[in-house]
Amino acid sequence: MHPASLTGDEGESPQIFMPYSLNDKLVVGISGRALFDLTDEHAVYEQHGLEAYRRLQRLREQVPLKPGTGFPLVQALLAINKKLGRPAVEVIVISRNDGDSGLRIMNSIANHKLDITRASFCGGRNVDEYSNAYQCKLFLSAEHQDVHNVIVKGGAAGLVFQPPHGYQHDSNEVRIAFDGDAVIFSDEAERIYQEKGPEEFIDNETEKARTPLQPGPFKPFLDSLVWLQAQFVQGHSPIRIAVVTARSAPAHERAILTLRQWGITVNEMHFLGGIEKTPVLQVFKPHIFFDDQLTHIQAASKNLPSARVPYGPSGTKKGMASVRFSPATQEGHEKAKMQKRK
Repeated sequence: MHPASLTGDEGESPQIFMPYSLNDKLVVGISGRALFDLTDEHAVYEQHGLEAYRRLQRLREQVPLKPGTGFPLVQALLAINKKLGRPAVEVIVISRNDGDSGLRIMNSIANHKLDITRASFCGGRNVDEYSNAYQCKLFLSAEHQDVHNVIVKGGAAGLVFQPPHGYQHDSNEVRIAFDGDAVIFSDEAERIYQEKGPEEFIDNETEKARTPLQPGPFKPFLDSLVWLQAQFVQGHSPIRIAVVTARSAPAHERAILTLRQWGITVNEMHFLGGIEKTPVLQVFKPHIFFDDQLTHIQAASKNLPSARVPYGPSGTKKGMASVRFSPATQEGHEKAKMQKRK
């Protein structure tokens, strides 16, 4: 018998069941530690090993996990389905846990009434490949290697930082904030800045103002959000997108014209010219903020859900994949760069 059909009573035509398609949906993959706060449990795993971790998860199997950094975004995105009256967003758990230790994650999903029914518990392997198999436009994780692997293979992934304490988010609207260079745009301009300095950067961006930047790793995710916005009557979309960038005039023009060339209009653009991003982000109140720079994420993550995009000069591309700065070293490196921008 064909796996997609069932034969009824004798003489009846077989019933054909088509597989559930993800082609017409925004698919978000998320790990257990990105969705829920598993800080204590992960510490047990690191200090005492897998068996101790598994025993703890079994012991607490019916104890709901608290929301993690990615929880507000997931909750808000899933609410889009109710507003549309049809499934347009699919969230899938893709976890390094095995099925046994992952049962608590599924129990917590049910406890929080999240409409998540699909999961892959990978037993520590191939998380990035499963993310690709599910056609994820975004993958969130607290595991650096998994995020790195997704980005290297051309996907959009964010390394979540610890969730801020007591953050209040709007449940009626989805708000997502992006950095520009090395996030939605490629790192081409960022490399010029870092390798040749601010004056060369300004000259390059002025000269190439009408030459669109190449897409960055988050361009497909941005495309999906714009598509999702278009499912609503104009002016009534519950999705709001902001670009919060260290660019300033005259480098603003190329960023705006690149989005125009792509056919994308975002709700807000903030050109801060090296000013600290956190105060502006606190006004916007995003469900998550994506940036490639460690200093921006470290500051923002104390006040709002944040995820680092390890791409470009500060991340994994072109030989940077094997470089793992210590937090102190990288923070010092990026502070020096910000001082130059000021």
